[in-house]
Amino acid sequence: MNDSIFLSAVSNLCGGYWFVLEGDNTYENIKCWMVGNGNLTDESKIPTKEQVLAEVERLKKEEVYKRQRTGQLVDGVATTEGIYPSIGEQLDYIYHNGIDKWKTDIVDPVKKKYPKP
Repeated sequence: MNDSIFLSAVSNLCGGYWFVLEGDNTYENIKCWMVGNGNLTDESKIPTKEQVLAEVERLKKEEVYKRQRTGQLVDGVATTEGIYPSIGEQLDYIYHNGIDKWKTDIVDPVKKKYPKP
């Protein structure tokens, strides 16, 4: 599991880095939750393991989506290389066909292929 994704997931759920982690980034290695004194205000803010795993999955999907849409590598493959025509080609398409046709013919197919998680 990506270390930063795990840490972000736990932090998102409890509103900050109000925990002590020893060893690998797993829920079982969280040794202490800092409750009170301006940190976590009550123990009900401590996320369950299931909540953390669900947040990790959500963040992973969000990261893959961002990478796919920008042509970055996902599992070693540039999944979106060439999905959009160059800016010049798109502007020319808009000039000759209009914005609505550009959205329908160029933008919508990409959004359908790479939907938001």
